Amino acid sequence: MRITWWGHATALVEDAGIRLLTDPLLTDRVAHLRRRRGPSPDPSVGRVDVAVISHLHADHLHLPSLRRLAPDAVIVVPRGGGRLLPGFGNVREVRAGDTVAVGDLTVSVVPAAHDGHRGPWSRAVAPAVGYVVRGRCSTYFAGDTDFFAGMADLGPVQVALLPVGGWGPTLGAGHLDPNRAAHALRVLRADTAVPIHYGTLWPVGLDRFWPQRFADPGPEFAAAAAEQAPQTTVRVLRPGEALTVEPAG
Repeated sequence: MRITWWGHATALVEDAGIRLLTDPLLTDRVAHLRRRRGPSPDPSVGRVDVAVISHLHADHLHLPSLRRLAPDAVIVVPRGGGRLLPGFGNVREVRAGDTVAVGDLTVSVVPAAHDGHRGPWSRAVAPAVGYVVRGRCSTYFAGDTDFFAGMADLGPVQVALLPVGGWGPTLGAGHLDPNRAAHALRVLRADTAVPIHYGTLWPVGLDRFWPQRFADPGPEFAAAAAEQAPQTTVRVLRPGEALTVEPAG
């Protein structure tokens, strides 16, 4: 199994002969945010079998990026989000507890603790979710979430893709910071963890003032995880860098 992190919450998971893309963000700009770190995603990233969307915020459900996917790609979106995808032919709306099968890959929909509104100009709303992907390996993609008690029921998993930051100088409720993400990692009992959702995008005009504030959460998570979840190996990837995982057993 191979995972390539393309920045923010976008990761390509290649497992059991299936190419799955998380929260595709394949452009260098979304609204007031610019890609400031790492290369633009390779065009081949869009040739996927399935894309999973964790919630409706524009940096996670990004319509220009979804239009770059293969025409027959399955798009899995929280129930209520399908109204934002007119013209896409293979959309599956899901809620926590649902399961989607794509080839030999099983995608289980799990809860998340995060705001589900599209906003600020759309009335669309859908509960945020995460996904546990099982093929030859098991991968938990948290999307964007805060810690919630049910996380302990999701493990153990081989790989956890955990959000540790954001795109602004501060984080509010509904987000994991490096320390809370390390706590989540401890209850997930993951073999390997990759920090995501940090250090890629930030608002126009802030790159000169807080560059390290955006880049630091990944290493800070690794340090916190070494104390709180020493059984887990943390891999801090650069955008465009890949990790290969051998199946358990």
